[in-house]
Amino acid sequence: MLLVLVSGCFVLTAWSYDVVPVSAYFVWLLVGMLLLRFVPLLVLTAWTVTGALALAILDGVGDGGLISARISSMVALVVAALLVLLQSSRQRSGLPTLLGESVLSDLRDRLQRQGTVPPLPPGWHSQSAMLAADFVGYAGDFLVARLDEEQQRLEMILVDVVGKGVAAGTAALQFAGALGGLLGALPPDRLMAAANDFLLRQESDEAFATAVHLLVDLRTGDYGILSAGHPPALRHEAASGAWVVDRARGTALGVTAHGEAEPSRGRLAPGDALMFYTDGVVERPGEDIDDGIEWLRTTATDVHAESGMQSLARRVLRRVERGDDDRAVLVLHRSGPSR
Repeated sequence: MLLVLVSGCFVLTAWSYDVVPVSAYFVWLLVGMLLLRFVPLLVLTAWTVTGALALAILDGVGDGGLISARISSMVALVVAALLVLLQSSRQRSGLPTLLGESVLSDLRDRLQRQGTVPPLPPGWHSQSAMLAADFVGYAGDFLVARLDEEQQRLEMILVDVVGKGVAAGTAALQFAGALGGLLGALPPDRLMAAANDFLLRQESDEAFATAVHLLVDLRTGDYGILSAGHPPALRHEAASGAWVVDRARGTALGVTAHGEAEPSRGRLAPGDALMFYTDGVVERPGEDIDDGIEWLRTTATDVHAESGMQSLARRVLRRVERGDDDRAVLVLHRSGPSR
């Protein structure tokens, strides 16, 4: 269809160059880049540029010469054609620009939907906030959550895949799908072992991630945390008003076949909360991560003192300095007695 339309423009150019000059053929190159794969685009570009240049030269010769403005337009058309072909050849998906963007957007939306925490029973609240590196909209940080049918056990896992932006986002989608099928079907230790095996089977040498797993009994408030190389969780104690560092530690996933793990257990009383986050929140170039964790404890205390638990994750994330890593904050809060 595009070839027919371009051919129709050739007829108009031959009839009157002023109606459809050589510069008008830029439009067809852009339309082709948006709609066509590389090989059809190559055919369209060759046909368009060859015909437009030939007609421009013939019209210029017929008028007694080629003026500099027409020559400039012809050179610009050739350069634009080369740029269009270069851009199309760099599309790793092999899809046209419009369709490729649509696919990426769909993958991003699926990852975000999968990380939605189900509605919790009265007395329990969750909130999360995520920000991709350089605000590209795709992140390697993701959350997978599951609430059992009796609404008594909440299970969540927050993961930080190596890398950032779109490259990490595609790996995160694949990993999130694998974890989503295992969450609730395996106990936490076996789930982490299966996730570790999954990453070890990947061909890439950089297929590793950090993760923190949380299992909560919503009837009693009892919880267990299992960490795999992830920054330590913070627990808010309503009695003291302080945020304390959790002791769960472990080896990152995808590093070794037999990682070590030191889980932690506790009980959330009314008014208590747990905060989980990725390293992009607390890591700074040239600084120790312990300093970043201490900054987060202080910031969370100040934010909570200002307006309580309302939108705590989002407000904390807003205070993180803009960096080149994905960032995520997750908060699980048990309501205290009403005042």
